[in-house]
Amino acid sequence: KKRDAGMKILTLLLLVATLLCGCMVMVPGHLYPVQGPLATGTSPPIYKFTLSGVYNSGTLTATLAGGEVCKGSWSAIPQDDPNARQMSEAWDHVYGDGFFVATVLGSPVFARAVLSGNKGTTLNVQFYDPEPGNVAAVRGVAVDNNGNLFKLTM
Repeated sequence: KKRDAGMKILTLLLLVATLLCGCMVMVPGHLYPVQGPLATGTSPPIYKFTLSGVYNSGTLTATLAGGEVCKGSWSAIPQDDPNARQMSEAWDHVYGDGFFVATVLGSPVFARAVLSGNKGTTLNVQFYDPEPGNVAAVRGVAVDNNGNLFKLTM
């Protein structure tokens, strides 16, 4: 009976730890238009997104104009991935010339996602963490299929 009680306590502790960890990995962020039709308005919109997951993968959800919800999975970009440079121009436009090669490329925490919206928008996203473990330091870029370039912050 002691063993059964111990197993119940262990199970309860694991359940609580799992729930707490699940809450801690949901990170809110924002998308700011910096180029394209949305950036040219007098008051460009700021979109909210949520990043979740741990280690090398997870999900991203963004809420755009008119309540459009874009969802997708993110995954780490391997160091030897030949497609890692796909969005280098977007990085350099948002953060300055040469930023991508000098800072992002080769970063140990570098990831990408493609988000699909329920009203037709597609967002290509890349982000990196210059201070692994400090989610507030995460930076990124996103490009949609409507000609908009966004700065991503946490």
